[in-house]
Amino acid sequence: MPVMLSKTYAALVAAGAPEAAAIEAAEEIADFKRRLSAMQSDIKLIKWILGVVLACVVVPLVKSLLE
Repeated sequence: MPVMLSKTYAALVAAGAPEAAAIEAAEEIADFKRRLSAMQSDIKLIKWILGVVLACVVVPLVKSLLE
């Protein structure tokens, strides 16, 4: 069974949405949040890699300028 956000489902049903549509919407939002979380993790990794690459480029450049 897919993951569903229960508060979202309850709010949609309380707002008058049909039960099947509320279930589908709550599952879709839960899936979107899961994918967004995975993308945020990937972006954090890319930032770390970029920092290391910049350090590997900038440190020798500064060192050569100071000599």
